[in-house]
Amino acid sequence: MSEGTRRSEGIQWGEEMQWDQAINEIEGFLLWEAEKDRTRVRAQAFCAGLPWLTDSQRREVEWRYCQDQRDTSRAYLERIAIRSTALRTEYEGVYRALRRRLITGLLSGTVAVAALVTVAAAGLAVR
Repeated sequence: MSEGTRRSEGIQWGEEMQWDQAINEIEGFLLWEAEKDRTRVRAQAFCAGLPWLTDSQRREVEWRYCQDQRDTSRAYLERIAIRSTALRTEYEGVYRALRRRLITGLLSGTVAVAALVTVAAAGLAVR
């Protein structure tokens, strides 16, 4: 493989990573905006059950409800992200161990077959 080919593949890989990261950022933004909209709808529904509130009180309650719900959602998302990272690390370790065991088994089997073929060939040569 030439140096130029390696460089161009590296550029493509880097561009793919940038695209993946950009897509993840956009997806995260859209999901967060949807969560804010759901929160706003729930806040309005909550305030609809409190007909004695004045307009300014209603706005204040809705604002506080939304703020509290966003803080709660953010905390959940942060915990999920931490757990997701921990699981990824754990699964990658398990995958590496399984792959190592599989390769070890495959190589052991190959050596065993080669030894049997050698012994068989030696046995046929002696006759």
